[in-house]
Amino acid sequence: MLSDAVTSLAPLTGVAKACRLLAVPRARYYRRTQETRTAAPSSRSQSVRALSADEQQAVLDVLHSERFCDAAPAEVYATLLDETTYRCSERTMYRLLAQASETRERRAQTRHPAYSRPELLAEAPNQVWSWDITKLLGPAKWTYFYLYVILDVYSRAVVGWMVAYRETAALAERLIAETAAAQQIPAGQLTLHADRGSSMTSKPVAFLLADLGITKTHSRPHVSNDNPYSESQFKTLKYCPSFPSRFASLEEARAFCRDFFSWYNTEHHHSGIGLLTPDVVHTGRAKAVHAQRTQTLAVAYAAHPERFVRRAPIPPPLPKPAWINPPEASIAREPSEKEVAH
Repeated sequence: MLSDAVTSLAPLTGVAKACRLLAVPRARYYRRTQETRTAAPSSRSQSVRALSADEQQAVLDVLHSERFCDAAPAEVYATLLDETTYRCSERTMYRLLAQASETRERRAQTRHPAYSRPELLAEAPNQVWSWDITKLLGPAKWTYFYLYVILDVYSRAVVGWMVAYRETAALAERLIAETAAAQQIPAGQLTLHADRGSSMTSKPVAFLLADLGITKTHSRPHVSNDNPYSESQFKTLKYCPSFPSRFASLEEARAFCRDFFSWYNTEHHHSGIGLLTPDVVHTGRAKAVHAQRTQTLAVAYAAHPERFVRRAPIPPPLPKPAWINPPEASIAREPSEKEVAH
């Protein structure tokens, strides 16, 4: 065969020149050579330096012993040398552990729980609340005031807030209890969602929610998208043109928040709820306001139809059910603009 001829000639001329002289592609020669080596049983004899099977097992027994089961091979090797004992090299210990699939971390390790993805649906006010705490800069460097805010996910209304000197579970417990009482929340109706801050996961808050019949859920660690409504509301707060760089006192911070949340609930037209105000949606007046807007636009269209090229104007749609992490299977196809018009 040509491959055998190349094999005979290669030691004298080199593989490349032998293949060129005999018109044999080098790829074919290397492929045939590899197939021959794979098919032929290995006749390589064991090295005289290799440990016997009994010696290998003895080394593994030492590594598995109670004394060395949590020690690195380097530590085992050095300790045995100090005791005038030599089993094998450090590298051989690693090789034997690799053969036994034991080169991972052999010490007991903390196993973090698998956090589930929160999937919450709010189809009406007071079904799902989201709450969080943010810092407000105080009068001097490294001084802060803490703003607690409870937000209704469906209506985007701020249903409860508090400014305090510190962040504690006791203050959070008091705010939640007062807000639930003010909104007259019956047991079993509300789900309260938060991140995993110390106040949110505290036992006093958990016991309070259990007593009130409120279900609690938490975001996954380091996943800000699991609490998007509170994060968005804080951005609206801190991007407000009148938001100061620092607050001179706790009273000033409370006065600002009082004015801001009054404006936010009653005057701010929120893009996520059809440009309605949170208070209108939260108090159940959304349909009436939407009907009034529809009538106003119909009058405008009747007066000057030529000013509306494609169709009669319609107001933004009524608020839709609000999701925190909607499941993929439940996301229905959004109707097109044409379908909404008809």
